[in-house]
Amino acid sequence: MDQLIVNTKTPIKGRIHSFESFGTVDGPGIRFIVFFQGCLMRCLYCHNRDTWDLKAGREITVEELMSEIISYKNFIMPNGGGVTASGGEAMLQAEFVAEWFKACHQEGIHTCLDTNGYARVIDEAVENLMKVTDLVMLDIKQMNDEIHQKLVGVSNKRVLEFAQYLQKINKRTWIRYVVVPGWTDDDESAHLLGNFIKDMENIERVDLLPYHKLGAYKWDNMGDKYMLEGVEAPPRETLDRIQAILAEYGVTATFSK
Repeated sequence: MDQLIVNTKTPIKGRIHSFESFGTVDGPGIRFIVFFQGCLMRCLYCHNRDTWDLKAGREITVEELMSEIISYKNFIMPNGGGVTASGGEAMLQAEFVAEWFKACHQEGIHTCLDTNGYARVIDEAVENLMKVTDLVMLDIKQMNDEIHQKLVGVSNKRVLEFAQYLQKINKRTWIRYVVVPGWTDDDESAHLLGNFIKDMENIERVDLLPYHKLGAYKWDNMGDKYMLEGVEAPPRETLDRIQAILAEYGVTATFSK
């Protein structure tokens, strides 16, 4: 009598904060965005303060997540839409995101990773994730490491190494640069960024994101003091100036008018 073989492998689980079914600013087209729980940065302007805790949120399997996404497939598929892994920091859960992206590819769904690039060393888990990632949106917070540490609490060394890794594997990449008055809006910082990415042919675009404080209320909800109280959105002239500096390096940067 043949022995019955039962698959007892426990499905890998991810820990998420929430998801958004019709995102339009986190990648091309209409996106189903999953905000993963946990982050190692402590950005002073973070608008997702409630995603920092690694143990908060809820657990979910790839199968459960896909059941949510499939119901929106006909809405996100046209015009180059798809799914985006955001956060928090999705790369902290690289193994789960890779399995999820594999399932999306089986359904013909485009995959995008929105990351700060700091989550971990470049290991097998990250390499496997990159194999099933169609687009990376990489936040570069600040090129000056001293300012970077004050702004987000950690060094930018891993971030820049990850950017160079993306160049090495020729991974399609968009750079996001948040323009924060008093922190990232100076000429020197823009020159440093332009010089760093000028020869990276894998970078398709640079998005200048004006600072906003729409998530400040979340800091209050978490019992924390919002450290950039009083800082206002940068004027159009600042964005124009940074755009012009980056153009000196052959880098085309855009921002919402």
